[in-house]
Amino acid sequence: MGSDDSSGSSVCLPKYLEHLSGDGKAIGVLTSGGDAQGMNAAVRAVVRTGIYVGAKVYFVYEGYQGLMEGGSNIVEAKWENVSSILQIGGTIIGSARCNAFRSREGRLKAAYNLVRLGITNLCVIGGDGSLTGANIFRKEWNGLLEELAQNGQIEKDEVHKHSYLNVVGMVGSIDNDFCGTDMTIGTDSALHRIIEVVDAIMTTAQSHQRTFVLEVMGRHCGYLALVSALACGADWVFLPESPPEDGWEESMCLKLSENRAHKKRLNIIIVAEGAIDSQNQPISSEKIKELVVNQLGFDTRVTILGHVQRGGTPSAFDRILASRMGVEAVIALLEGDPETPACVVSLRGNQAVRLPLVECVQMTQAVQKAMDERNFHEAVRLRGRSFEGNLKTYKRLAIKQHDDKITKSNCNVAIINVGAPAAGMNAAVRSAVRVGIADGHKMFAIYDGFDGFAKGQIKEFSWEDVGGWTGQGGSILGTKRTLPGKHLEKIAEQIRSHSINALLIVGGFEAFHGAITLADARDSHNEFCIPICVLPATVSNSVPGTDLCIGTDTGLNVVVETCDRIKQSASGTKRRVFIIETMGGYCGYLANMSGLAAGADAAYIFEEPFDIRDLQSNVGHLREKMKTTIQRGLILRNESCSVNYTTDFICQLYSEEGKGVFDCRKNVLGHMQQGGAPSPFDRNFGTKISARAMEWITEKLKGSQGTGKKFVDDDSICVLGISKRDLLFQPVEQLKKEADFEHRIPKKQWWLKLRPLMKILAKYKTSYDVSDSGKLEPLHPNQGTSDGEPAAI
Repeated sequence: MGSDDSSGSSVCLPKYLEHLSGDGKAIGVLTSGGDAQGMNAAVRAVVRTGIYVGAKVYFVYEGYQGLMEGGSNIVEAKWENVSSILQIGGTIIGSARCNAFRSREGRLKAAYNLVRLGITNLCVIGGDGSLTGANIFRKEWNGLLEELAQNGQIEKDEVHKHSYLNVVGMVGSIDNDFCGTDMTIGTDSALHRIIEVVDAIMTTAQSHQRTFVLEVMGRHCGYLALVSALACGADWVFLPESPPEDGWEESMCLKLSENRAHKKRLNIIIVAEGAIDSQNQPISSEKIKELVVNQLGFDTRVTILGHVQRGGTPSAFDRILASRMGVEAVIALLEGDPETPACVVSLRGNQAVRLPLVECVQMTQAVQKAMDERNFHEAVRLRGRSFEGNLKTYKRLAIKQHDDKITKSNCNVAIINVGAPAAGMNAAVRSAVRVGIADGHKMFAIYDGFDGFAKGQIKEFSWEDVGGWTGQGGSILGTKRTLPGKHLEKIAEQIRSHSINALLIVGGFEAFHGAITLADARDSHNEFCIPICVLPATVSNSVPGTDLCIGTDTGLNVVVETCDRIKQSASGTKRRVFIIETMGGYCGYLANMSGLAAGADAAYIFEEPFDIRDLQSNVGHLREKMKTTIQRGLILRNESCSVNYTTDFICQLYSEEGKGVFDCRKNVLGHMQQGGAPSPFDRNFGTKISARAMEWITEKLKGSQGTGKKFVDDDSICVLGISKRDLLFQPVEQLKKEADFEHRIPKKQWWLKLRPLMKILAKYKTSYDVSDSGKLEPLHPNQGTSDGEPAAI
């Protein structure tokens, strides 16, 4: 674990982080504009990665204001300075809006303060305004230095020595209003705050048959409103980019009254603070309340969330995103030269990429221009594939067309949950049922997995039957780990008797294995010659064919929240080490990624074998750590990482070896990782990926209507998942070769590439392959690969 594993393969000569020398380089890091949860994780990653490669890293306090004032606002950062900040919201180095930096005189002061310390690399974490300012500063840099030399403030040789400024940006903004990235730092955490409030409000609204109007942040961008509406199944949503059509007042009131008529006891309306109508006139939450009260007489309340959305602990997703981006930003700065344009580190699908900063800012500004000109279709398009996909999905799921307007397909589609319960399964089932009904199918739900399938526990579902499912944890349909092998005859009989034309399986490795069993049985049972799609859903993140599974994010947040609390419990106790056991079967994803998100010292996983020497090395590392100001340690252990090195054994070993230096405590998290309400990410991910799966099923069924066609090709039984930046349907037959059936995990795990990040940020020497860290990419890439379509997280 702690040992140097730098003996990399010499076959393809990968590029390693430690080969990028930072000697003699100085990096300044600042946060500017509005604060966002996760900024501290980004600052920590920049500081520790910079120090790791030998660079000097400086905090710039109070954003551009501090850059101009200099002095005690620009201070060299030490390793310990960024300890225990991962769980803190906002930014420890402060942020301020600074009009003076907009002037050349202000930028001249800033240039002087940087050159004085030899800082020629700047990492800026902020919104589009902050990044625009950084790019202007970079362009003027040489001219500013020449002016300082003419004024006698710096020596002339310093102009040549510090002739160019490298700038790399990371977007910290809860609004997710920056074009070019699927997610900005802080957005996921803000959604957590919103959904916590929505979940709490829904119980009181249910009790009193109330309508609630929730106003969320987003003066110019409706992302938070849109995704929270999608995640809670809101009745109506108001956005700046996509105003309602004229006559919306009547349409909304009709929708609300229809929902009440269908025995729905509550209504939720979500409004972005910058919501407008098609004439660019503001739509306020109070106006909506008055409309509902006057037209329908419903008991209606307004809740304005305000700055609550900016506060609180960052989510696991934001911590990992910010850590990945912070490391990538340092790599980009180290690789920079005078010809390198300013770039912004962005997220595409599940991949960190570098994009041209200027183009991203121009595109972001173009959205506002399109809105001002009332070209709302263009505004939505410019917002990007993530926003566009969310809006399309919300419209399909929120508003049911009248039956006479739906063309009937005469097809029956069944949905089943298989494996252990995972948060987000219910959101996926709701989405599939509603999209299927909108496509003209009859939708059937199967209870209790393949056991229930064999027994005929099958019921037709209506649109209303899945109302309110998005926020429910576990599996309402019931789920079991049983594989279909023993029940093939009976399952075939049920498919025949219910005339099932397609099957959607939502579940973990057992769902994947079950689909393979059905595929293998096609020769003997014609009933299985139907389109079958597997949606991976498990906290373990162990299904081949996808980087991320439904439910994993919720499990990760449970682990990270627990780690935070456990670390906090030691705040009054010096020199203590905690050993925490996570779930995941043989898959180390939860242990590894929560280790990265919680700032662990080590994470023991099955995929990376370890021995007693590694354990001793880690103990030695912790003994040294206890001599510093950081006097506590966190160790994570995946439940099946080793038969002999159990949690008890590791705890006892650490206690013995650390005697007199630190004491040790253990905690086994168990099934709490599978429980609880799904995170906003899992609700949204489950909803969107399930809708896409139903579209695939509909496409397959349309091509076979009236032909009696049997589906026997490999591509008619697929897993739908995210692979890097693509959304792919991959045949289970093909994925079979990539699966380790004994341990129920994929043979190759993408996240193992991120594993060294945790070690580096915990001060271990290790090898981090940066071959994937690329050159600057175009803002408008080709639409996915030949096999897939672009994935938008």
